[in-house]
Amino acid sequence: MVLIEQEDIETRSDFDVDLVEFAGSDELICKAARVSTVGAASIDTKESAGLIRFLMSNRHGTPFEHSLMMFRISAPIVVWREFMRHRIGISYNEQSGRYMELSPVFYVPTSARNLVQIGKPGHYRFVQGNVDQYDTCVDALLESYIASWSSYQRQLDIGVAKEVARLCLPVSIYSTAYVTMNPRSLMNFLSLRTKNDDSLFPSYPMWEINQVADQMEAIFADKFPITHEAFNDARRVAP
Repeated sequence: MVLIEQEDIETRSDFDVDLVEFAGSDELICKAARVSTVGAASIDTKESAGLIRFLMSNRHGTPFEHSLMMFRISAPIVVWREFMRHRIGISYNEQSGRYMELSPVFYVPTSARNLVQIGKPGHYRFVQGNVDQYDTCVDALLESYIASWSSYQRQLDIGVAKEVARLCLPVSIYSTAYVTMNPRSLMNFLSLRTKNDDSLFPSYPMWEINQVADQMEAIFADKFPITHEAFNDARRVAP
């Protein structure tokens, strides 16, 4: 029998979001929009910045599809469940628990994560909770992680296939994937997976995916600053 102690598992509360590759720019978006005209002028001109704002506010979306960002993201599987609802203009390649032994890395929420849900489905909010609730939550999670990892290792030790042995693992175990999207699909993702008081259509995403989306947005703002500004000016309505 395999006995697993707490020191045999790793817990973390953060999420890794790295830009692996990107192609395109605000200038390329302008060039795509001007395909029927002479061509794009310098992106530093007011004309080009104005063009992006025009495209955004009038929801002419296809010029925003001619660039891409490829992210490498590590997050709990519960976050990937949320991600996979976004399919248009997005490609995924996630590590496989069928072909590799998973690592004992599990998610534990920080005290900044509100724990208590108040209200009815469709009309509710989350509040902080008290110290006892948080401590009980963490203790319960650690207890289940130790037990599930022990079950996983016991099965592997007797030759059970990885794709079967993993069935006992919780959705809090970390997984890594490459995620590639164009600016248009990313803006749609951000409009739904971030909470922003200026949004025309407010969204109330799960806290964990909101943390991932915030990191992705920071990269987007750095690589496509004019497009990102226009997105906010349009009250975060994706074109």
